[in-house]
Amino acid sequence: MSLASMAMYVTPPALAAATAELWAFLRGELAAAGLAGLPEALDTDIAHDEAWLQPNLLLSQTCGYPYVKTLRGRVRLVATPVYSHPGCDGPFMRSFIIVSRTNAAGSPADLRGSIAAINSPDSNSGSNLFRASVAPLAENGRFFAGVIETGSHGASIDAVSQGRADCAAIDCITFGNIQRFDPQRLAGVRVLAETVSGPGLPFITAGDASDEQVTLLRQALAAAIAEPSLATVRDTLGLVRFEVLSDEDYEPLLRLAEEAIAGGYSEFGA
Repeated sequence: MSLASMAMYVTPPALAAATAELWAFLRGELAAAGLAGLPEALDTDIAHDEAWLQPNLLLSQTCGYPYVKTLRGRVRLVATPVYSHPGCDGPFMRSFIIVSRTNAAGSPADLRGSIAAINSPDSNSGSNLFRASVAPLAENGRFFAGVIETGSHGASIDAVSQGRADCAAIDCITFGNIQRFDPQRLAGVRVLAETVSGPGLPFITAGDASDEQVTLLRQALAAAIAEPSLATVRDTLGLVRFEVLSDEDYEPLLRLAEEAIAGGYSEFGA
């Protein structure tokens, strides 16, 4: 039995339901194309990052920075979703640097000496793009007084709202989803600035997947965009279409990290 895990954007609950419906359609398309051993439902027990290198992986979604840093050559790119949320530009996306509504900061430079929240050191949107934005402002390799790790973008928002951190970088897709389905969670924060943009979160399959399997996956994703009955699902997910990107498209994400670290800035880890 193959593994399908699409766990990057499944909160609030409306997104989980829409994602499950999307998989049901994809499964039908793949079964009709002759693929066997397809799971009935998405695996919701495995951690999102534990799914990426499973030998039976059929489809999952990863973050761009882990992909270019550790996964390329070990998994295959399938397609990158294009979302309709503000901050997205085709298959590219950015993060919003947030502060509390009572924070008087007028630019990222005003965050010097504050406490930053990151969801994970390996997150492109929560750490890598954030680091690229503040590294040029660092002095002697330091900019913040401290960095806390929260485990998720939602928890980073809460940390800023509750005063446990002064700022965080939230990917524009998560921000848009919460703004739509759980706006009260954003009541205590405001957007201070935007980070640079980079390629979004790609769908991947196992590294030994055949060209035929990759083609079938891409065809199923394209069919999901064209399917009239999935209009509500696409609207809920903010999903516009899929584009096929290359390793070269993701390379700039690694360069952002390398440039910051080479300059002596390592507050967010390597």
